[in-house]
Amino acid sequence: MTIRAVVRGVGHCLPDRIVTNADLESLVETTDEWIRSRSGIERRHFAAEGETTSMLATKAARAALSDAGLDAGDVDAIIVATSTPDLTFPSVATMVQAGLGMTRGFGYDVQAVCAGFVFALANADAMIRGGLAQRVLVIGAETFSRLMDWSDRSTCVLFGDGAGALLLEAAEGVGTAADRGILSVDLHSDGRHKDILYVDGGVSTGVTGHLRMEGKEVFRHAVEKLAATAGAALDKAGLGPGDVDWIVPHQANIRIIEGTARKMQLPMERVVVTVQDHGNTSAASIPLALSVGKARGQIRRGDLLVTEAIGGGLAWGAVVLRW
Repeated sequence: MTIRAVVRGVGHCLPDRIVTNADLESLVETTDEWIRSRSGIERRHFAAEGETTSMLATKAARAALSDAGLDAGDVDAIIVATSTPDLTFPSVATMVQAGLGMTRGFGYDVQAVCAGFVFALANADAMIRGGLAQRVLVIGAETFSRLMDWSDRSTCVLFGDGAGALLLEAAEGVGTAADRGILSVDLHSDGRHKDILYVDGGVSTGVTGHLRMEGKEVFRHAVEKLAATAGAALDKAGLGPGDVDWIVPHQANIRIIEGTARKMQLPMERVVVTVQDHGNTSAASIPLALSVGKARGQIRRGDLLVTEAIGGGLAWGAVVLRW
């Protein structure tokens, strides 16, 4: 017998405010054509004044619980992947715990920027396999619009806000790739590349700061590393690209998504794409795409999925799971 972390429920939350590329033309020197051609993004959601990361995360968590037919009292742990917490501390996860009315268990945050949700899934998988928790809410939530420098058109048009959540539950498997649940994980980081994607603020500076990115360098690393980590995760599961039903990638840029699919020798018809509607929502992008993909009828029970992401650090990784 093998214990697997199986997806029991999924949900997401997006702020009400939709900002189109045309809307951004009045804020920064850009055009709809410029944004679409370079990123594939058409619109994104921005949090309203007073609408926090923890609020979005809590709503996504409630949606995942509803999808699972469970309530907060059935959950043992909450892991939130975010780089935009409400406060330096306490964690967003404990705020979600309070918001759900959950008085048992524990919660904590994971910070690996855009790769955060993959790292959070790995944490949850290890806890479930180790018997520390039976049910874990894994949430990616961000309000990246608050990190934008609105004079930098190369970055401010790319990001959006939102949250997505998975409820993982311990289940018995037979120990083969036919099992449902998380089958393998592959994680990496390389701090030598810190300066190509970072925020120039924090506790040491006394200001929140703005996101800074060397786009060409990030692109170069992204396609190579994402395809490699996805391949490594598949190898660990004893599977290959031909076994994959859906790639559910970090939704950063359509050109990165297309380049990674080509390197994996998979058609775009087998990739869940939401970047056009959400922009880059950092750690929220994979769970958002999973929730939307299920709602669209793309992702079905038994499908084999590969999720992969890369973010500041650099940090990157992939998870193979059977839905």
